[in-house]
Amino acid sequence: MIRARNLTLDIGSRRLLEDVSFQIERASFTAVLGPNGVGKTTLLRTIAGLRVADHGTLLVDEAPLRELDARLRARRIAFVAADEEPSDGLSVREVVATARYAFHRWWEWYETQEDCTAIDDALAIVAMNGYADRRFATLSSGERQRVWLALALAQEAPILLLDEPTSHLDVRVAHQILDLLRSLARAGKTIVCALHDLNDAAAYADRLLLLGCGRLLADDTPEHVLAGSWLEAAYGIGMETVRTPSGQTFVFPRLRAPR
Repeated sequence: MIRARNLTLDIGSRRLLEDVSFQIERASFTAVLGPNGVGKTTLLRTIAGLRVADHGTLLVDEAPLRELDARLRARRIAFVAADEEPSDGLSVREVVATARYAFHRWWEWYETQEDCTAIDDALAIVAMNGYADRRFATLSSGERQRVWLALALAQEAPILLLDEPTSHLDVRVAHQILDLLRSLARAGKTIVCALHDLNDAAAYADRLLLLGCGRLLADDTPEHVLAGSWLEAAYGIGMETVRTPSGQTFVFPRLRAPR
């Protein structure tokens, strides 16, 4: 479980978010929404322990995040950024193997049977086990995203934080990734990811955190967040929400009538 209390996040002299509080339950899929520059990535990096909140506290399973050293954090939380690039020449398996550093002291790195099993299982879950010997640089965007997800799984952390896991992917591959994330949440992982597509968030997430205007505008189920007036406040444009007979929610920008 992740609990944030009165978080304030600054970038330089600019305040991104102020007095943000929320709770993310175990085995859930939470999507973080909001326009560009609102602080989605900064919030994820703060939860991951890669930066310190300017004010407020973060608890992971009721333990203050700041009290966990880097190795303990890595065993609790895996963070995947969309724009990371590994060193040139690494194979897919070598990229995924870097997740196992948290299980070794810096002076005793070697691959144990537990490491091998975790790496192989992670590649199998994302259907990339047949690509283990391929060079990461030769992969497509969708294949790379699967490798990053395998890296997070090989880390064996109960919490997975993903920054734009569907960016630059075609519709089919994006939905494959989101479907996999949802299945991981159902299996017990806690998934938190920043998303741009409101309809993807509505279809896959259990809960939405909507950021805008320097604060947390809404924290609720997709049905409540997408049906309210918060979207217009966040994005600065009117929205139309449609609910299908099957119960699925879709959101569209409200376009001006042609003159």
